[in-house]
This record gives sequence, structure tokens and C-alpha cells, in this order.
Amino acid sequence: MVKYIVKRFIALIPVLLGVTLIIFTLLYFTPGDPAQIMLGDEAATPEAIAQIHEELGLDDPFWVRYGNYVLDLLHGNLGVSYLNKRPVAEMLIERLPKTMTLACVSAALAIVLGVTFGVIAAVKHNSIFDNLCMIFALGGVSMPHFWQGLLLMLLFGVKLGWLPISGYGTLAQLILPALTIGYGCMAIIARMTRSSMLEVINQDYINFAHAKGQKKFVIITRHALQNALIPIITTIALQFGILLGGSVITESIFAIPGIGKLMVDSIRASNYPVVQGGVLLIAFIYCVNNLLVDIIYALIDPRMKTSLSNAR
Repeated sequence: MVKYIVKRFIALIPVLLGVTLIIFTLLYFTPGDPAQIMLGDEAATPEAIAQIHEELGLDDPFWVRYGNYVLDLLHGNLGVSYLNKRPVAEMLIERLPKTMTLACVSAALAIVLGVTFGVIAAVKHNSIFDNLCMIFALGGVSMPHFWQGLLLMLLFGVKLGWLPISGYGTLAQLILPALTIGYGCMAIIARMTRSSMLEVINQDYINFAHAKGQKKFVIITRHALQNALIPIITTIALQFGILLGGSVITESIFAIPGIGKLMVDSIRASNYPVVQGGVLLIAFIYCVNNLLVDIIYALIDPRMKTSLSNAR
């Protein structure tokens, strides 16, 4: 298992290098002069701009600038913000807890409700509850995050006045953003759980458990759900990446001072080092999440345990 984890960590290196190359290339060809952004309109004299270009190596060829950027990353240097001259790593670390709190609350909401509704819908297949769950799930899959957020703000914040529509710091301020991000993920998890459970509950060993007189709750949770978990876990892992991506828009809508809002504000201000650092951090979290999911696979699925043992 340890060798497997080490190999997977090594495999993250080319993935993250690819991410750095893509984002660096996109921002390299984006219009705008970083020197002028740093100096402002009044102080942006030709002499001052030329000095900034020389200090930051902005006149160097593309591959030279990219190589210097990667070398800085290896030393833990994500660069400096063009606007306030603060280290990018410091700005990201400052806002990371807020983004992760929102993502984890949204994930918990999506997993608990999605798996619960999916299991009940499968057990009560073709019932009214099953049809209502699938209609509800269809709405979550169809609507984008920003539209869900605006509808929730209008209904629960403006019309009913039950919940705050912006800010961060209290549980009440997390409810609407968590619902905004979690609704779509919950819908996908519910659909996958239902589909996976329907494949399992008609198997012979489930019928045998019924014949032995075991309680229905035990059969569903211990036998059926456990054997249906692999595709469900895969779906949950993919949805965590969507949660992180959805936080970029959702944090801006609800004015949550997390990494997502920081990245949107930085894109508007052409503050490229912050954008690069934010994308790289989200990509790293997503890759580590996939690694953790593979480890969970090995703990749940005996077939993967066997393959890992043979690989040794």
C-alpha cells in the first residue's frame, strides 16, 4: 500500500506540471501589461514600466519565463500579487479555510441527502417517491450554480427573509451557498446511487438474505449498499472537483472571502500571479482527493486489495 501511494504521488508531478503550463500559456497570451497594472495609470511612465519589465523578466522569451516560474514553484514561491505586493501563497493560505469549509459543508450535504434519496428511490422503485426524487434530481443537474444561487437568494433571502444573502462567519451565512453548490452534486449522487442499488438489490445473495429472515434495513445497508459503493464513491470523488470549481462563482455571488472570490477579483484586475496560484492549488487539492479515493477503493473492494498485494 505504501509503495502504491508513493507511486501515485509521483504521478501527480506531470499532472501539476501540465496544469502550470496550460494556465501560464493562457495568461501569457492574455492582453494587458503587468507592469502597468502594478504601477497604476498615474505612475506608469515609460521608464518605470521598463524598470518593472527588467526586474520581473517580462521581456524574456516564453520558455525562459515559464522555466523561472517552475523553479520558483519548486522553492515554494508562488509569486507576488501585482496589486498589493503580498506573497500569493500567503493570500491563498489566508482564504483556504473559508473555501474548504464551504466545500466540505456542501459535500456533506450532497453525500448524506444524495445517498439517502438514492437508496430510498431504489427500494421504492417506480413509486411516487422515486419519480419525485428523479424530477428533483433533474432540476439539480439542469441548472447552473449561478442560477441556483440567484433563485435561492431571491426566495429565502429577499422574499422570505429567512437567511442572509452575503457574508461569512456564521452557520446561517453558509446555508444558501452550501445549497447552491451541493444541490447539483446531490442530484448526480442520488441518480448514481439509485442506478447502482437497482443493479444490486435483485442479485441472488440479496434474495438469499431475505430468505434467511434478515431485517430489511440490514439487507439494504450492509449487503446492498456496501456492494454498490464503488460507482457511488467514484461519483462523489468527481463531484468534489465540481464543488471546488463551483465555489469560484458561488463565493462571488454570496460575497464569501475565499479562494474563488479572490480568483474572480484577480481575473478582473489582471492580477495573474494570484490566478495562477489559485488554479494550481485547486488542481493539487483535486489530485490529492483522487488519491484518497483510490485508497478508499482498496479498503472497500477486496479485488483491489488483491491486485495491490500482487503488485508488491
